[in-house]
Amino acid sequence: MKIEMEIERNLGEQPIARIMAEAGLKAQDLVARSTEHITHKMVSRACKGRRLTTHVQVKIRNAMDRATGKEYSLKELFTY
Repeated sequence: MKIEMEIERNLGEQPIARIMAEAGLKAQDLVARSTEHITHKMVSRACKGRRLTTHVQVKIRNAMDRATGKEYSLKELFTY
């Protein structure tokens, strides 16, 4: 007998969406400021609460840090 656990992938709007709105940032701003490869789709998924790998979360956090001049932890940006 095989038991499967379904991983919840849609986790609702994340704190990063609110922080970006308060700072007046759009996905394009993060993509432009990133020194790593990130896409608009990655940023959109981050804001909407689609589960991202830790590696992608770090890339997005690094872009947020560069765009805002502040340093955020992953826990400040993502609730999972």
